[in-house]
Amino acid sequence: MNNASTTALNKALQTVTELLVQQRVSEAEHQVVQLRIAWPKNAEVARLHGLALLMADRIEPACSALSTAIALDPANFEAHCNLGSALLTCGEAAKAAQTFTEALPLAPTQAAAWNGLGNARHAMGDLLGAGEAYHAAIKVEPDHPGAQINLAAVELALGQPEAAEQHTRQALARRPHPQGWLLLGHILAAQDRYAQALDAYNEGARLVPSDPQFTYQQGLMAEELGLLDKAASAYRRTLRLNPPDDAALGQLVFVERQRCAWNDLPALSERLQQAIRHRSPGISPFVLLAEEVSPALLCRCAATRAAQIEAGSHNLRERLGLTPLPVARDAPMRIGLVANGFHQHATGVLTVALLEALSAHPDIELLALYASSPDDGSELRSRLQAAASIFQQTHGLPAPTIAQHIHDDQIEILLDLDGWCAGGRPEVFALRPAPIQVNWLAYPGTSSMPWINYLIADHFVLPTQERAHYSESIAWLPRCYQPNDPSRTITPPPSRSALGLPKQGTVFVCFNARFKINPASFERMLAVLRATPGSVLWLLDPGTDAQNRLRHYTTTHGIEASRLVFAQQRPHAEYLGLFRHADLFLDSHPYNAHTTSDALWAGCPVLTCPGHNFASRVAGSLNQQLGLDALNATDDAAFIRTATDLGNHPEALQTLRQQLQQSRDHSELFNMQAYTRDFVAVLKNMAIRQRQGLPPADLG
Repeated sequence: MNNASTTALNKALQTVTELLVQQRVSEAEHQVVQLRIAWPKNAEVARLHGLALLMADRIEPACSALSTAIALDPANFEAHCNLGSALLTCGEAAKAAQTFTEALPLAPTQAAAWNGLGNARHAMGDLLGAGEAYHAAIKVEPDHPGAQINLAAVELALGQPEAAEQHTRQALARRPHPQGWLLLGHILAAQDRYAQALDAYNEGARLVPSDPQFTYQQGLMAEELGLLDKAASAYRRTLRLNPPDDAALGQLVFVERQRCAWNDLPALSERLQQAIRHRSPGISPFVLLAEEVSPALLCRCAATRAAQIEAGSHNLRERLGLTPLPVARDAPMRIGLVANGFHQHATGVLTVALLEALSAHPDIELLALYASSPDDGSELRSRLQAAASIFQQTHGLPAPTIAQHIHDDQIEILLDLDGWCAGGRPEVFALRPAPIQVNWLAYPGTSSMPWINYLIADHFVLPTQERAHYSESIAWLPRCYQPNDPSRTITPPPSRSALGLPKQGTVFVCFNARFKINPASFERMLAVLRATPGSVLWLLDPGTDAQNRLRHYTTTHGIEASRLVFAQQRPHAEYLGLFRHADLFLDSHPYNAHTTSDALWAGCPVLTCPGHNFASRVAGSLNQQLGLDALNATDDAAFIRTATDLGNHPEALQTLRQQLQQSRDHSELFNMQAYTRDFVAVLKNMAIRQRQGLPPADLG
């Protein structure tokens, strides 16, 4: 090649490079294609062609062009790094790692190959190896823009938030990059430092105000801090910046329900359901439980979310290889339970008596509790710890570490008590640490998780006609699926007047979480008030703004706002005592009261209207177990009629309360020895099939 040709080529290559830097990819590609025709044996031309194709997301031809560049010039460091990046983009992490490894001796003082190798190892699930590579990148180039942030991300994934925070702050001190602030926010949030995390996301948003990642995270942190108005505003900003952001849409719908801000809900809910029909993976299935949707749509939402987690867990699961050890056919069972509620929480309240009974059962060799919530110092936490053979505090631990603990404890049957609820750890179960994995109790519906083998239910909450909408094999208990603690104490309540209740008149109560009370449920309750003079509706205090919205809604429906009374949060025994002043619990729909047993235990009957979904049938299952089927209304009209008849006839209410008291004392609903017998029988049937090499199947 003569000097003129060389000069022309170099000039053309410089032009292509400038176009790529300016993100004018199509122009760059057009020019470099012409260069490849003219100089087919030039490695740099082939490399720039591959880089242009990579930037245009045409990964396969990019890999081909970059491979050609390396074949033409095996010492081309940049081509190796570009090919490694292309291979990573198309999911070929192992090949990418090999390519970056080959690049390392070509430019020993350049950090790019070490950083790329770290990225490849991270994608392979080799977090320790990724950390080593990032450390090497920082050693040869301390100011490398990405290696320190990447190292911090790995440290966070390894459960080392302090080290992650240190490296991120060091990187930000050198260069206040938005991704650094984003990662710092994640690190602080993982330590429950929500206010500081919000500050970090605010800094990132200040640098890039048009980036919806930051506004979404601002919303999540505002939710954690109880700043629901700010959370709603943040999610709305996210949707303005990125209308297809269905994760923000789902959170906005949920927050608006918590705020009792119902004006925009019909349109938002329809938009949410449409996104699920199109299989958007960003929507939490838990959010959908309060929506009036079919079991099929709930199943689809959960399956889409589970598929995303399954894809992200594949490489790590293969790397961990948590193969279960064989179990003798006659061996006692080793049972594990994972929950975010092993403290003073509804999950702990419901399960503690059962767990105490299980710990002494001869068919159970070991009972392990893996608590993903911190120790709250409560008496209930102490009872739970005392019941367990192993009580493992897993709060803040990464999924692989928790999964390894479970595998090392040789757990045969692992129960997920959270599912898609807040604080759940589906990524732990996705690593398959136990041979039998079970969805039970907290999440009222199908998990649609391919790594969950069974769902424990009863024939009321999950009728056989709805079986097709559940991914798991169903283990039907011959009784209500929900356990209870018959040792719960009830503190005598203050006087009615001290609680803001009238001295006379029927007290209807709905102490459900505020997001469960939707316009339809509230209008049903107001219809009951309208037909029962002198009655009041007693609700948990949802906050001043939500109170005002509910009062306004009440007055616009022709009822005095003074007929709404709000109860403050209080310790559990005192909360139970409040039911002594309540005449009838009016349930919500489609998401029932699930700690309905609180009201029933305290002597307050519960009127409900079972629907098609699991979440809408829990209260009905409890009533059926007590023999109070008459309180399971067939529709809204029957619900209003029953409540009105009882509210206008105090003697009928008194008779009903006496019937409940007799049922409570003699029914098996609160008999945990009987529940334990049935529960262990179901677990044994699961274990027998597994030990015989048989796949999971419906039981009961």
